Amino acid sequence: MSDLGFSYLIKNREVSILRNGKKVTVLRADRAAAFCDEVVDMDDHSAQQLMARVTGNYKRGNEKLAKSNQSSKYQN
Repeated sequence: MSDLGFSYLIKNREVSILRNGKKVTVLRADRAAAFCDEVVDMDDHSAQQLMARVTGNYKRGNEKLAKSNQSSKYQN
């Protein structure tokens, strides 16, 4: 699944990153320029992953493991 619901808008040297149509974060100055330079040559999947990392809305892959360890911890 490559579409995580992210999109971006560039206006007045600012990059607004949206998720499912709602503004998540705004990048300004050097961060906005770096984002634009990086995203321009990416395919959609890579761009979605980049926007997830920039906003902090990404899963690290260990949430399920952490949840199962926590629930077993309190079962005794």
